[in-house]
Order: sequence, then C-alpha cells, then structure tokens
Amino acid sequence: MLKSSGSIGAATLTSRILGLVREQVYTAFMGTGLVYGAFTYAFSMPNLFRRLLGEGALTAAFIPVFKAREKNEGEAAMWRAANAVLSALLLVSGAVVLLVMGVVSLLLLWGSWKPETRLMLELLRFMFPYMIAACVGAVLIGMCNARGHFFIPALGAAILNVVMIASVVLLAPHMGQRLETQIFALAIGVLVAGVIQAVFQLPVLHREGFRYHWVTPWHEPVVREVIAKMIPGIVGVAAYQINIYLTQTLAFGQSARIVGQFFVAARLMELPQGVFGLSLATFLLPTLAGMAMEKNFVQFRATLRQGAAHLVFVNLLASVLLLTLAEPIVRLLFERGKFDAYSTQQVSFALVFLVPGLIAFSLVNIYARAFYALGDIKTPMRISVFCLVMNLLFTVFFLYGLKLGPGALGLANSLSATCNFCLLVYALRKKLRTLDMAELVRQLPRLALAALVAALLAWGGRQVWDAYFGHATLPRKLGEVFLPMTAASIAYMALGWLLKIPSARELFNTLCRKGAAPA
Repeated sequence: MLKSSGSIGAATLTSRILGLVREQVYTAFMGTGLVYGAFTYAFSMPNLFRRLLGEGALTAAFIPVFKAREKNEGEAAMWRAANAVLSALLLVSGAVVLLVMGVVSLLLLWGSWKPETRLMLELLRFMFPYMIAACVGAVLIGMCNARGHFFIPALGAAILNVVMIASVVLLAPHMGQRLETQIFALAIGVLVAGVIQAVFQLPVLHREGFRYHWVTPWHEPVVREVIAKMIPGIVGVAAYQINIYLTQTLAFGQSARIVGQFFVAARLMELPQGVFGLSLATFLLPTLAGMAMEKNFVQFRATLRQGAAHLVFVNLLASVLLLTLAEPIVRLLFERGKFDAYSTQQVSFALVFLVPGLIAFSLVNIYARAFYALGDIKTPMRISVFCLVMNLLFTVFFLYGLKLGPGALGLANSLSATCNFCLLVYALRKKLRTLDMAELVRQLPRLALAALVAALLAWGGRQVWDAYFGHATLPRKLGEVFLPMTAASIAYMALGWLLKIPSARELFNTLCRKGAAPA
C-alpha cells in the first residue's frame, strides 16, 4: 500500500510543485489584492464548466465505452466513437462559450460596476473560450491513457504551467504600465496554455491511428450512451464545483481580496492532501473493489483501517507543521514582489483555519472510495450534497456574521469536511455492520502525544529562531521554516516508533527496504 501510494504520490508531487511555482510567480507579480482576486474569480468559471463537461464524469463515462468499442467492434468503431463524442463536446462547449460571452458583454454594456467587478467581467469574457480547449484536452488525455500512454499527457500538464508562467515573465511587461492592463497577459497565457495542452496529445494519437473528422452527434448511439452514464456522476461533481463557485461569489461580494488570499492558502493545503491522501485513495479503490467482489469483507475492513491509520499518521504531522509554521511557510514561499507582509498575514490566517480539516478532507476521499468499491455511488453523493449546503451556510455565517475574512472560507471548509467524514463513517458502519476500527481508536492517545511534542518543538523552535535571527534574508527565512520543521518531524517519527504506532514502523520499514533495494 505504502509503496504503490508513494509512486503515485511522486507524480502528484511534481504536478503540485509546478502549480505552486506558478502561484508564486502570479502572487509576486500582483500580490493578493483586488486584481488577483478578480483574476482568480474570473478563471474559476471556465474551470467550473471544464470540470463539468471535460473532466471527471465525462471521461469516466467515455473511456469504458471507448475501450468497449475497440474490443467488440474494432479500432475503426473506436475512433468513430471518439470523433462523435468530440464533435458533441465541441458543439456543447462552443454553445456555452457563446452564451456566457454574450451575457457578460450585456452586463458590461448596461451595468454600473465597481472597478474590480468590471475587470473581473472583462477577464471572464476574455478567458472563457479556454473551456473549449480544456474540455477537448481532457478527452484527448483520456484517449491517450486508454491507449497506454501516460508520460506525454503528464508532460502536457507541466507545459501548461510553464506557458502560464512565461506569460507573466515575457508578455506582461509589454502590456502597459498598469497592473489592470498587464493582467490580460495572464489571460492570454491561459488561452495559449489550454490550446497547447490539447494539441500536445495529437501526435501520440496520430501515431495510434486517430484522425479527427466531424461526426454529427445527434443520432449516434455512443453519444447517448456516454450521456446516460455521465449524468449520475455529474450530479456530485456539479454540486461540489457549484458550491466552490458560490462560496467564491460570496467572498467576492465582500472583497475581491478574500478570494485570492484563500486560494493561496488552499494551494498549500493541496500538497499534503494530494501527495498522500489522494494517492492512497487512488490505490485503495481498485484494491477494495476486488475484495468486495470476492465478498472478503474481513480483509476489506482491515485494508480500509490500515489505509486510514497510515493517512492519519502522515497528515497529522503535516497538520501540525502547517498550523505552527503557517506564517513562516507563507513568508518563505510567497513574500516577494507585490506579495507583502499584509498578504502573508492574511493568507496565514486563512491557512490556520483550513488546516484543522486536512485529515478530514483526506479521510473523506478514502471512505468515499470504500462506497464506490461496494458499488454504492448514491450514498456518498447525498452526503456530499448535504455537506456542501452546510458549507455554504457556514460561509455566510463566518463571512458576514463573524466577519472572519479569508479565515471564514477556511473554517467553513474544515467544519463541512469533518461533518462529511462523520456521516460517511456512520453510513459505512450501517452498511458493513462494523468497521473494526477499535485498533485505530486505541492509537489515538499515542498519536496525540507525538503530535503535541512535535507542535511544541516546531512552535518553540520558531520562537527561538525569531528571537535570535529573525527573517530579514532568504537564509534566515529558510532557517525559520526548516530547522523547527526538521526537529519536529524527527521527534514525531521517533515517538511514533517508541510508542509502537504501527504506521510509523511500517513507514520506516518501507523506506528502509526502498533505500536498500539497489544493493
């Protein structure tokens, strides 16, 4: 489990780091002020439609149909199915783009807006065609994967980030003197990056025999089949993405700055959540599905328990470090250019409220996979929709009632994720009658002790470093983060070993075996 999750995590880490570098360049260029908030919010709408139409539900529905056509009817039928689905996607996404751009143009023409709102609408109109390229690119990547090609699609994602970074470095200086005009260089970068990522897949598919030609989708059975299969999945995806957009709308309504500040904090959370949480969940789905098919529910519960234990052990340390070193980490990674000390303070504030939900976020991914492995998609979907409504209510209360600023979105997300996890556990226990989690529960006091010692070392180390050295230079910023982090991590792992926490020993043994393998 650890070995397989580690290899997936390495690929995920590369992707997350490139995305983090992109955000570093973005925030150094424009800070976390009104312009960054307007750009982030404008970009979220084409992303919303991309995830609804191009990723997730569509690719999950299309790829099995694509493979089935190859097996049952041959390659010619497979490529025709691909062309029919791509034609339908171009038609639908093109219509959505024209509709949204038309509505936005009318709003700009007849509305009276604050400067940041007008800028957001102009950026939205400019960037929205990105959705077409991104949707097509997602299907082409799925086709590459279905044909056994994984490296080129992954490289395409890296190139996307490189192009978006280049738009800041190479293009923005030639777009005028004001940030409000230079920001359109980033919008151009988004459009170019989307097209390049899609086109980048074509040589591989061309060698496989793919040639695009228009297929009228109206009467194609494959299109109806894909639509029928994607509708159940799109409900959950739509609920999640629409919830994100609505919470961003609430934040943007109070201040565009909040959107950007929370987005940077969420980027930092994605590192531990994606690298270990999503990687472990990716491994567990086929593993648990195989056990469910064999009716081996004893091993099913044991594997689920072991996965949850590993995740809690690793992400508890990540939570401690992000919580105690939030400000130094944000300062080291982002404080340069127009990202000033105030931006560091606000992003750190959001991160402190977001971090307590890290373990719950990750556990939700694992327990949802357990339901999928059992063939139950509806239960986690219903729980997800309920918790998304709760998240929206929490956001309104913390944002407009308690006026927590960017912390409001972090706290709302943490509470709704915790609620989601608790409901999933309750529903899964009813489904399986028992989860056999007594062993994990017995570990919790030892885990809490190790986490407390790590937190004290990280917090105390930071205080000592600040008292004697401060953080005026890059070497001092590095020391402020990495010395307390290293001391806390070593103490946490050592205590895990001494307290006989199984995950600590298994993780240590896996690393030792991996290190000794070449010999």
